[in-house]
Amino acid sequence: MALVGTVKLFLFLVLLCLLHLLSSCQGRENWVKSQYPFIKRASSFYRDGHEREKGYDYIIVGGGTAGCPLAATLSQNFSVLLLERGGVPFTNANVSLLRNFHIGLADTSPTSASQAFASTDGVINARARVLGGGSAINAGFYTRASSRFIKKVGWDEKLVNESYSWVEKRIVHRPKLTDWQKTFTDSLLDVGISPFNGFTYDHLYGTKVGGTIFDRFGRRHTTAELLPSGNPDNLTVLVHATVQRLIFDTAHGKKPKAIGVVFKDETGNQHKVFLSSRRQSEVILSSGAIATPQMLLLSGIGPRDDLEKWNISMVLHNEFVGKDMADNPLNSIFVPSNRPVQQSLIQAVGITKRGVYIESSSGFGQSGESIHCHHGLLSAEIGQLSTIPPKQRTPEAIQNYIKSKRDLPHEAFKGGFILEKVANPFSKGHLSLINTNIDDNPAVTFNYFHHPYDLHRCVEGVRMLTKIADSEYFTNFTQCDKETLDKLLNISVKANINLIPKHTNDTKSLEQFCKDTVITIWHYHGGCLVDKVVSHDLKVLGVTRLRIIDGSTFSESPGTNPQATVMMMGRYMGLKILMDRLGKRAGT
Repeated sequence: MALVGTVKLFLFLVLLCLLHLLSSCQGRENWVKSQYPFIKRASSFYRDGHEREKGYDYIIVGGGTAGCPLAATLSQNFSVLLLERGGVPFTNANVSLLRNFHIGLADTSPTSASQAFASTDGVINARARVLGGGSAINAGFYTRASSRFIKKVGWDEKLVNESYSWVEKRIVHRPKLTDWQKTFTDSLLDVGISPFNGFTYDHLYGTKVGGTIFDRFGRRHTTAELLPSGNPDNLTVLVHATVQRLIFDTAHGKKPKAIGVVFKDETGNQHKVFLSSRRQSEVILSSGAIATPQMLLLSGIGPRDDLEKWNISMVLHNEFVGKDMADNPLNSIFVPSNRPVQQSLIQAVGITKRGVYIESSSGFGQSGESIHCHHGLLSAEIGQLSTIPPKQRTPEAIQNYIKSKRDLPHEAFKGGFILEKVANPFSKGHLSLINTNIDDNPAVTFNYFHHPYDLHRCVEGVRMLTKIADSEYFTNFTQCDKETLDKLLNISVKANINLIPKHTNDTKSLEQFCKDTVITIWHYHGGCLVDKVVSHDLKVLGVTRLRIIDGSTFSESPGTNPQATVMMMGRYMGLKILMDRLGKRAGT
């Protein structure tokens, strides 16, 4: 009888927990509805009568780092439909909390906020699949582009600064440096990366502390939080709305004209939605450097041979769509510690005149939740699938790989990474379709280190990393003896996870170390460059009523970390469009 009573009590407690969980989830959903009444599930669009018979002034494809501030800005004066293939970030703990950063990236489920892909180079990467885009899955560091970059792209400096400030007032915070980050900052100065520029958003040579979109409680603030700055009466945001292709009017003798899009809702049903008949209405692609060129190709804009290969009706031949893709190669060394290390993402940076940026993260080591994490940047997990030739990557081999990670002692991974990123890589790659399914990743090649100058800068960067790791500040903090270069590199070869076969001379040749341990910090860009795919005002060449506002138009990644400039770009271009269309009546 006592056992029966215990079982009943256990079941009662389980029921209470489930009810509490249900109540908590319902509470969060109600909060989202009250704060963001314009956000709807895609399937409710026609059922609940949200569609506009007159069409929309702007249809924005991609509710990401640029798309959200762009939608908020344009909705001040015009009707806007923002289509996002992912869900909302507000109720997802893997998105919202700094401590779950690595778990969010490791989640490979179909509904994850992060969609993994591997480039043909063998580097594992990620794309966002959530409202807020990259700002919902990145390391949170916020720093502006250099003045050189702003001048190069031809933007109005005054409006740029106003647009940065608009973002900063709403979602950017000053970080409280962890002990690891203080030690890292002191070490940067110790090895000569000076002067110390303190806390600043500006891109300045030397060592600085930048902003972050994580607040003091470790909660992330994405660009989705910029949406309430718009006019809710003019703004409709559909989540789980996956755009399949653009719709063009291709009447004979006229330039192709974008008139709408086809999107799929979360139930699999497809819908068409159209622009208004106003001449200046536009479809705007803000889907990022992977999805935007992919969308153009699937919609019939791209190299003729590529379109014919997949039986896609050609709207416009443009050989440059998907070309000039680049990703900033990242290499890192793992720094062990004999004392507990607090979790921290990027808070400070060393900006060198040699075209190398130095950053650091800490405390994201082996844990029960990170067992399946294959991102070498922060997982710090030894044993890697990349040591197994592709033909031998059997299900059994993969299970052995997972088991080897599970069996690793937690103590082996106290510490952090020091990272070096090559700025403005000369090596360029390309993107192409592997099928006509928008849900699948296209084939992407970045050609890391194909240009010798990129490799030369990586070697210089790795030398700097080892000096930083051996500085008295780090050895005092970690309570570890100075490591030999060979030992540091040996640990780091195993800790950087990619699918590139390793060589026996990884710890003897810094060039080989760079090639074999290259990973990413998710700063890929290009594919739709200015003067090749778009004009200087980012309108797609050869068609009308179609524009691109995202990092696919960049020939280089702005600043040490691009998110600040992509956020600003959404606000800036929104203001420019309003001013071009309304003049003084824009009220901006």
